[in-house]
Amino acid sequence: RELLPPWLVIVAGLTGIVLLCVSTKDVPNVLGFFQYGIVLDAGPSRTILFIYQWTTTKANKTGVIKGCSSCPVQGPGVSSYSDSPQKAGKSLEPCLNWAQNEIPAEQHSETPLYLGATASMRQLNLTHPILSDGLLAALTGTLKSSPFSFRGAQILSSPEEEAFNWVAVNYVLESFFKYDWRGQLVPSRKGMAGVLSVGGTSAQLTLELEEEKQAPEEGVRLQLYGQTHRVQSRQCPCHGTQQLRSRLLSVLIQ
Repeated sequence: RELLPPWLVIVAGLTGIVLLCVSTKDVPNVLGFFQYGIVLDAGPSRTILFIYQWTTTKANKTGVIKGCSSCPVQGPGVSSYSDSPQKAGKSLEPCLNWAQNEIPAEQHSETPLYLGATASMRQLNLTHPILSDGLLAALTGTLKSSPFSFRGAQILSSPEEEAFNWVAVNYVLESFFKYDWRGQLVPSRKGMAGVLSVGGTSAQLTLELEEEKQAPEEGVRLQLYGQTHRVQSRQCPCHGTQQLRSRLLSVLIQ
């Protein structure tokens, strides 16, 4: 029903990883003290480092976060480094150094750091699992050597990735909660938006399942802002931007 502008989707990033994985510590917000989290979104064509921040403010036991800055990693997506995994790790260093300047030094050791790899790494893991393991090991080595609190580098399954996208988009649209005229958090009366995401190698449509129609094992179950949501993705393989570009070039050549 609603088309998000590209800048809004970019800002969202993998916000869902922070919302679903990071436990918010009850640290007093004294003199503007924020807690920070870092997510590296390793997509098919490029990797972007996102920094998020939050205070102890919560809405029904779930943290309220905001994206504050990002750093595009120079070079292609990490799967392109399958023949030289050490270069993949090294490509992250400039953005990790940049993040050290963005986040107060005294909070580096308390700042969780995640890397989530998506479609191209899933494909590499299926066709050449040894190469994908080598890439993840190289990325892990670089991230562990940073001063931040490394929490993991993993290849996200397609349902996980789309669940994170669904959370991020609905969070930005204020579908979970909103601020009233007094600046206080109140429940949102908006319905949850479905999300059509077009990546480099495929397209996915993610929707919330209707409770009365869903089987217990269907979809991904999420507990957010005092509510339980179960979302499910439907995949359209080979309908990503790279495949569409290849088809267009093939037609032009013919």
